[in-house]
Amino acid sequence: MDELRVTSWKRYGHDRLYVNLPDGTAVAWADRKTGQITFLRAGYGDAVLDALARRAAYVPSDSPDAPDPVPGPTLPPLTPENDLASNRPGEELRKRLGETGPGLLGRAVARMLRRGADGDPWRTGLAGERRVGEELDRLTRQGWRVLHSVPLPRQVDIDHLLIGPGGVFTINTKRHPRKTVWVGDDMVKVNGGKAQPYGIKSRSEAKRARKVLEEHCDFAVPVEPVLVFVDVLTLDVVATQLTIRVYREREVAALAPLAGVFSAPQVEQIYGVARDRRAWLDA
Repeated sequence: MDELRVTSWKRYGHDRLYVNLPDGTAVAWADRKTGQITFLRAGYGDAVLDALARRAAYVPSDSPDAPDPVPGPTLPPLTPENDLASNRPGEELRKRLGETGPGLLGRAVARMLRRGADGDPWRTGLAGERRVGEELDRLTRQGWRVLHSVPLPRQVDIDHLLIGPGGVFTINTKRHPRKTVWVGDDMVKVNGGKAQPYGIKSRSEAKRARKVLEEHCDFAVPVEPVLVFVDVLTLDVVATQLTIRVYREREVAALAPLAGVFSAPQVEQIYGVARDRRAWLDA
């Protein structure tokens, strides 16, 4: 069992001690006024009590009226092979390219023949996810948590999941180098071509993410969809009832100052659920 760490947290009239894993994931918290312990992750009961006992400032309540601990999420303790925090931007695309993408020779021949290799759309997408991933990772300085390439059933994934004091956001990345993009309420047109259901897909991802997160959290977790376009020549948003945030890659920094939706402990609880691959198996 990893060594647990106890930190003090005082805000909004609360006085709590949080018990965290070395990477900052909260597994339980104790109310210093009532002595009640709330477990956020299963399997750490005895270790949490030992950690709190070592903290001299914590005095457990012996009152027979003290409420029983609230059971935490049903997910078992996180293991390295199930931890999505190690995913790089575009992780799923990297795997696909490694399995079926054209090799170096194939790409060279395609260039000579002036036609795209079969794997080029994936490589274009991978470049876009890397760019947006770099921008999102900068938000961690403002207390945000970021996950990349969150796998869903049927070989699809959420490009990025942003979790922080201002909410939870599913981020769908689209790269269209040197092309014009028109965004309507539900559809997107690239260079005036056939309408693409990017908006519908983005809202669907947000809905699936909310279902997963609320299944394992003891509070509501609204999720907003975000569309981010990379390397586009122009971006024209003309929607009248758009329920999706639309940005260029450098504009995602606009999410950084958002606050007031989740407390720091709630952010950690949501992140603890979201980073576990097993939580998404039935999304």
